[in-house]
Amino acid sequence: MRTRFAILAACAILLAPLAARAQDPTSVKGVEAEDLEPEPPQAQAPDPARPPAAADDDREIDPVEPDFVVVNLPTQARMPRGGWAFRVTHRFSRPLGDGSVGDLARDLFGFDSGGLIGLEFRYGIGRATQAGIHRTSDRTVQLFGQRDLRRAEDHALGVALFAAVDGLDNFTEDHSPGVGVIVSRRLGERGALYAMPAVVANLGAPGEDGVLTDSTTALLLGLGVRFRFSENGALLFEATPRLNAPDRDAAGFRHPLSVGLERTLGGHAFQLNVSNSFGTTLGQIARGGAPTGWYIGFNIARKFY
Repeated sequence: MRTRFAILAACAILLAPLAARAQDPTSVKGVEAEDLEPEPPQAQAPDPARPPAAADDDREIDPVEPDFVVVNLPTQARMPRGGWAFRVTHRFSRPLGDGSVGDLARDLFGFDSGGLIGLEFRYGIGRATQAGIHRTSDRTVQLFGQRDLRRAEDHALGVALFAAVDGLDNFTEDHSPGVGVIVSRRLGERGALYAMPAVVANLGAPGEDGVLTDSTTALLLGLGVRFRFSENGALLFEATPRLNAPDRDAAGFRHPLSVGLERTLGGHAFQLNVSNSFGTTLGQIARGGAPTGWYIGFNIARKFY
């Protein structure tokens, strides 16, 4: 009897761990719980067709810097690789100060007059690199390129290189190359400041045969401000003094000045401006403003990216 009892007790002791494992929900067919832990998911290989996150950010419109120019001077607005934009400029030829207020109103504040029209196309040829062409209705053609060196969002100052060359008569003669350094400073979410020292060569006044009668080099200091007063609205100011300007009394030279009001909506930017100059290319700006008067104008830009 004692022998039978001892055998039963030994069997109970040996079978107890098996019974406990059978009741353990973490054990399946004798496999320990740690053996059933799921393997961590493997990282998926990046899709080569998808651009990196930084490139995606370039396609977002920056409300502080929504357009590629202040009025005429370049900014550091982002242009993604493969993106493109189109811009129309118009500077009406009627001086705002001529005649009475009634005369000005009858001419729709200058909009009834002709003027200098510009058409511009720019393209993102690489990240932080863009190039374009700007043609005005007096058959001046400007080819330009810009390369961002560092962004103002990440540093106290943003820096970019800008280079352009103007050519008269559809770029067939009197080429005026220029180069400048764009320095920008953001004012938080309220706007941005810009300065662009630049040099433009081979300037002068066209003679009777259309050839420049004089060849000079201009030293410029472009200054610009974009101040946001609402989510989509901004006030603009721009001045481009020429440091080696000719005597105004002798040449009728004026330093270009512009003020503007901007409204943006998505990829669209509309700007109404008043300037003492018709110039919209770097060479035209370097030649100075009109001898007298202030003129109304506008810029319309559309981004496609």
